[in-house]
Amino acid sequence: MTIFSEMGQAWRRHWPHYLAEAAGIGFFMLCGSLLTILFEHPESPVHQALAGHDLLRRALIGLGMGLVIVVLVYNPWGKKSGAHINPAVTIAFWQMGKIRRADAAWYMLAQLAGALLMGQLLKLALGAAFAHPAVNYLVTEPKEHGQLVAFGAEFVISFILMVVMLLALHHERLRKSTGWLIGILLVLYITFESPLSSMSLNPARTLGSAVAAQRYTGLWLYWVAPIGAMLLATVFFNKVYKGQELACAILAGCDAAPDSPHATTPHATEPPVYPQAVAE
Repeated sequence: MTIFSEMGQAWRRHWPHYLAEAAGIGFFMLCGSLLTILFEHPESPVHQALAGHDLLRRALIGLGMGLVIVVLVYNPWGKKSGAHINPAVTIAFWQMGKIRRADAAWYMLAQLAGALLMGQLLKLALGAAFAHPAVNYLVTEPKEHGQLVAFGAEFVISFILMVVMLLALHHERLRKSTGWLIGILLVLYITFESPLSSMSLNPARTLGSAVAAQRYTGLWLYWVAPIGAMLLATVFFNKVYKGQELACAILAGCDAAPDSPHATTPHATEPPVYPQAVAE
């Protein structure tokens, strides 16, 4: 069966999952834009009250976005799709055999479509506030330290994020707390790492903002670093837990799966553990 035939069947079975992914990344970008305008736009009363307190403003934005991630992971739509909302995360789970290639392809297309569409909607709806240099369309670009530092920073935070997700999903006692752990990491990243790389972690989210702003500086590194780092994290997990299988790719948590050897190929096209196949 060709990939296109598989994708046709997958769409008929799992289209709600794909729409959930598109909506999830769109909601993430919407909240990020509104919080950035609230705390960073010079005409915002909140920004004026916190002027000169850059670290505190970043921490408050981080806290807000951490809670947004928790909502995305644990709401019914997030539980349906697994709340990847990130092509790098989907690629990593696909490599581990947790999602079939047709589903992974649709997930990534949905994530890209959701980010691109929301970028344009925000541009239309928020206008000058979204375009203001202090907000800058929520663009992620290397800071004054340059692209090499930004690449390294994105690689490190992406690797840590994926390792935390995999370890949490692997341990039954932590599994249902995965979304909260991701939220905590996001708070820390936005507070302390964003001055280095603008803190992306997500190729689709970066592309959506870049297209809206028509600014593509360093775009490549926001694709290569997160994807490469998260794939490396799966290698690390497989080395540490050799012979054990990850329970699932659902960030809200899932039932434990019995230990078993990993698939002989990470690109297996057997029915995936997740999304669940629907009987014909």
